[in-house]
Amino acid sequence: MDIRQLVRGSVEWDRIERVIHTLADRHDREIVRVEFLEADNWLSTPCVIDDEWFVKIVSRQNALVHAVLTTGRNVGAVSAGTGGFFDRFDTPREMVEHEHEATQRMREIGINAPRPIEAFEVNGLGVLVLEYLPDFESLGTVSNEVVAERAPELFEMLATLHDHGLAHGDLRAENILICDGNLYFIDATNVHEDRVAETTAYDLACALAVLEPRIGARRSVEAAASIYDPDDLLAARRFLDFVRLRPDHEFDSTQLRSELEKAAELSRY
Repeated sequence: MDIRQLVRGSVEWDRIERVIHTLADRHDREIVRVEFLEADNWLSTPCVIDDEWFVKIVSRQNALVHAVLTTGRNVGAVSAGTGGFFDRFDTPREMVEHEHEATQRMREIGINAPRPIEAFEVNGLGVLVLEYLPDFESLGTVSNEVVAERAPELFEMLATLHDHGLAHGDLRAENILICDGNLYFIDATNVHEDRVAETTAYDLACALAVLEPRIGARRSVEAAASIYDPDDLLAARRFLDFVRLRPDHEFDSTQLRSELEKAAELSRY
């Protein structure tokens, strides 16, 4: 068995069937069509219902993996010179309820995100139901030209989150979607709401880590500097080494650090 499958665990088919039947009953549907997605996701079993709903089924094993990842991220935050600021979830229900709430809050402040429909529990499994976005692309699959064009908009969306005391907490190319010409955020994680400065800096570092391999350090930092002030740029610098340790980010932290310092210095004149 693949190590990712072992860590993620698999949900028994009869339990999945119960989730689907419960969902159909809750929405007065006698028959639904289910398409399971081939996704490299350790934190849920994703599927699409009737090309209308995107559903995440979260098991206790998924919640355990999330707790382990959260502990590792908090250790990384400490290594960057701050206390840990990621919150863990103890149950599948807590995981889906948080994502439902976080998605709703993003939409309330004007951030594009799939419409949250409901979150509930069935037989120990957490179930999150979101609007399904058809024909989307992730930022990781579009051309470098498109990435460069959308980079300022990415930082504008982040700034909107941060101006409202929120943060994404898990920004990577797979969590930034383009659908009908618009950028969307998905899969926000849980961070301490009283640590805005640190979570802002961390989000910035992650965004720069997404962009640098595609459009280079200078253009990435220029896009960030068009939205954020020099102090924010310098604060992001301290998290680059931490972000570089994540398996889902590969970038040149030395070049980014240099460009951040240059941009911050130029902005002061």
